[in-house]
Amino acid sequence: MRKLVYFIAVSIDGVIAGPAGEADFYPYAPDMTDHLRSEYPETMPTHVRPHIGMAADVPNRRYDTVIMGRGTYQPALDEGVASPYAHLRQYVVSRSLTGVADPAVTLVPGDPSALARRLKAEEGGLDVWLCGGADLAGQLLPEIDELVVKRYPVVAGGGLPMFSGAFGPRDFTPVETLTFSHGGTITTYHPTP
Repeated sequence: MRKLVYFIAVSIDGVIAGPAGEADFYPYAPDMTDHLRSEYPETMPTHVRPHIGMAADVPNRRYDTVIMGRGTYQPALDEGVASPYAHLRQYVVSRSLTGVADPAVTLVPGDPSALARRLKAEEGGLDVWLCGGADLAGQLLPEIDELVVKRYPVVAGGGLPMFSGAFGPRDFTPVETLTFSHGGTITTYHPTP
C-alpha cells in the first residue's frame, strides 16, 4: 500500500508560510539543498528546475502523485503556470476553484480523505506527497502515514501553521533526523502505534 507523506518546510515556531503566503524567509544551506535535490527531486516544481540547474527529466524517487490545496497551487497560477508539477499526477483540493486550465491537473472539490484513501490503495507506484497547506493537512491528518519535516532555523512570528482545523492530537515517533550546516533539520516521523 502506498503512503500519504506530508513533506513540508516549517520554521522553528511551526509556520509553513507567512501571512500572505511568503516562503522566502527560510535560510539557505547548500548541503540541505543538495540533499533535497538528490533525495526528493520530484518536490522541485517543473518550471523551476531549469533555473536551479536541474534537468527536467530527473526521475522521481519517492513520489509519483501530489495533493495540494488551493493556497499551495495559487503561487504557480499567479506565475501563469497551471501545471507546476508536470512530472507528477497532480490533484488540487479546492471548494473555491471552478476549474483548472491544464488537463494534467485534477480538481477535487469534495472530500480529500476519500481521495487520499483511493490513491493510497492503488497498486504499485511510489508514495503520495501531501504538499500543503495547513487546512488540507488538518483535514488529512488521520490519513497521513509519514511526516517529513524540513525545520529551518528561523522564527516566523506569525503566518500559516503546519496544520489547522479541529483539535485532534495524533502521536508520531521520529525515526530519522538529519542536521545541516545552518542548523536546520529534516526529520522523518511515523505514526505511533
